[in-house]
Amino acid sequence: QVRFVESGGGLVQPGESLRLSCSASRIITSVFNSYIMGWYRRLPGKQRELVASIPLRGTANYADSVKGRFTISRDNARKSLYLQMTDLKPGDTAAYYCNVVDPGLREDSWGQGTQVTVSS
Repeated sequence: QVRFVESGGGLVQPGESLRLSCSASRIITSVFNSYIMGWYRRLPGKQRELVASIPLRGTANYADSVKGRFTISRDNARKSLYLQMTDLKPGDTAAYYCNVVDPGLREDSWGQGTQVTVSS
């Protein structure tokens, strides 16, 4: 089942910004609101890593590599997740995915992701 659809990626130069969106419209609100949501990224040749997460209500968390540059947010009514990325660096080049933050995450739960490429 496709639960998440990511969009907003693209090719940008270092220092520029992008806003990623994730739609979870196929998931009912009560289920969406029961999870901490997160943005993951997969660098070439690497496993996915969690870069930002946010609970229904509370404090967001960020990987050290993106602190101060990325901001995660969620619109619970629309069952959407966003990642505002500023001051992008070449090291941010990756495929970005949204998903729940859960140790029991299933491999078939991932969407297609959206590619972010930062290059001069």
